[in-house]
Amino acid sequence: MGFNVKVVMFDLDGTLVNTAPEIAFAANQMLDGLNLPQKSPAQITRYIGEGAQMLVKRCVTVDTHAEPDDALLQDAQALFYAHYAQNVTNSQPYHGALETLSQLKSAGFRLACVTNKPEKFSIPLLSSTGLAEFFEVIVSGDTLAKKKPHPMQLHHICQKLDVLEAESMLVGDSDTDVVAAHAAGCYIVTVPYGYNQGKQIDESMVDATIDDLPDLLNLLI
Repeated sequence: MGFNVKVVMFDLDGTLVNTAPEIAFAANQMLDGLNLPQKSPAQITRYIGEGAQMLVKRCVTVDTHAEPDDALLQDAQALFYAHYAQNVTNSQPYHGALETLSQLKSAGFRLACVTNKPEKFSIPLLSSTGLAEFFEVIVSGDTLAKKKPHPMQLHHICQKLDVLEAESMLVGDSDTDVVAAHAAGCYIVTVPYGYNQGKQIDESMVDATIDDLPDLLNLLI
């Protein structure tokens, strides 16, 4: 299936960069500081995708639907932010990420990054990995009033780049991305290797799936 798009938006964690090892390490340092039991890296990875606040909340509660004490949550978030700031730039891009962005940009596509990650982490990570230079617009989890799965971030990017949502594509790794793209009216393409809370993405809900990022070139160029 060919796509007539002008803008390609990319999710960050689990799509462009493998951030799970560093997030899990920082989260377990946080739990140590709170005298709470550590969690396995695989378990923490399942919490990635809805922003740092939600990840922290899930780490400090046994029942993911429970509401932790406000004071505990504030302490936990401060600890996590402090520890994660020390290793966020250690994460590495997935295979072919830089090359794919470079070829898309050379082919005339306009590129944006849309992430639920707070800006204090997303910007240093994009800079350290060499990804930042490819994006005309970067929208982080705290840039606007709402974040994915709400479509506000995607609408914002389309407005900034003066394109229609129907001329735009989101490349992501989770149901959060799928819901946001559908709500915005953008194409959605997913990768299978990222973070979707341990679940498979329903392929009937996406416009295409790719095994890795270089496969995107076959869809667009």
